[in-house]
Amino acid sequence: MSTDQLRALQLERLQWTLRHAYENVPHYRTAFDEAGVHPDDCRALSDLAKFPTTSKADLRENYPFGMFAVPQAEVRRIHASSGTTGKPTVVGYTARDVDTWAGLVARSIRAAGGRPGHRIHNAYGYGLFTGGLGAHYGIEKLGATAIPVSGGMTPRQVQLIQDFRPDVIMLTPSYMLTLLGEFERQGVDPRATSLQVGIFGAEPWTEQMRSEIEERTAMHAVDIYGLSEVMGPGVAQECVETKDGLHVWEDHFLPEVIDPLDGTALADGEEGELAFTSLTKQALPIIRYRTRDLTRLLPGTARPAMRRMQKITGRSDDMIILRGVNLFPTQIEEIVLRTAGLAPHFQMVLTTEGRMDALAVRVEARPDTTPQRRAAAAAELVSAVKDTVGVSVACEVVDPDTLERSVGKLQRLRDLRAR
Repeated sequence: MSTDQLRALQLERLQWTLRHAYENVPHYRTAFDEAGVHPDDCRALSDLAKFPTTSKADLRENYPFGMFAVPQAEVRRIHASSGTTGKPTVVGYTARDVDTWAGLVARSIRAAGGRPGHRIHNAYGYGLFTGGLGAHYGIEKLGATAIPVSGGMTPRQVQLIQDFRPDVIMLTPSYMLTLLGEFERQGVDPRATSLQVGIFGAEPWTEQMRSEIEERTAMHAVDIYGLSEVMGPGVAQECVETKDGLHVWEDHFLPEVIDPLDGTALADGEEGELAFTSLTKQALPIIRYRTRDLTRLLPGTARPAMRRMQKITGRSDDMIILRGVNLFPTQIEEIVLRTAGLAPHFQMVLTTEGRMDALAVRVEARPDTTPQRRAAAAAELVSAVKDTVGVSVACEVVDPDTLERSVGKLQRLRDLRAR
């Protein structure tokens, strides 16, 4: 559809969503009333900025089902976050929600290069996490063949890729690195596999990581975006033709970029915190949900009617403030991946030295790195962090296969600071 047609559809769906949330979710009725707004006040898309934002804390305060907008009997699926930092956030889906989700993931896989008839190795975790089942239903909706491997059992995954010869693989980028290490341990060349496309999501990753994966596998590496509170995977997708950011499926989700400090809406092209409003969800409508992901909105390219969001490489809640300097794990990843002799496996350790915070980077050497090169690489990393970020860190280069491997979302940071 044309941009004008899309904007008209968005407004119609936005007005429905605001009414649906206000009439059926006590939290939204209270929040709207306290902000002095009513669904009838939304006469243009720009009016959305008048409405209050929603946070993860709001979902936790209404745990488990207080944010649902339909009777429990109409809920066909429940997912939840891991809840590692508190109560999990719980999300629900009606039958139509599940079908919409499957269609959007199918659309995403096709934009990434997947096609009906392809075999797709799905190594996202199954269970309450939305990744595994979200991808699975989309694979089947596309008309492709799902290979539901889930995470873990890494040697078996490598064997199945050789035996089943999938065309596409879906998993986190950090777990792809783990698989590549296992291929090499088994003496198998990853470039000789059947894989043509890797669809990677669930954690921020950099252009340097894309280059690392593509060079070692001879396949396209593309980004998929989603989060449970908004739907799951399939909210936005990078197109294989351009690999220039993720097109947001704006017929179902209205994106905004807001100021992380005061929540005011920013213009397209300005960097800030990404917020989403669902436009078609029945069980869990979400209004201006603050994702904590940092990005900016750009014009569409491969899908011209839909805006792109710049590749997510940082989250406001992943940011480390080290001696007054803002630092993101992806900044360290970029430096690690361009430093000769260092493997892409690293960990950041925060400690307290006296009254000051200190950061050490533990990173694996590549198997053929000499002791002299290790020392030089450590010095280069320390210098590069100082030059590009403006803060001093320590670096320890450790033996290959020393650091813990990821089978899902990777935890880059260990915080050992005294509280």
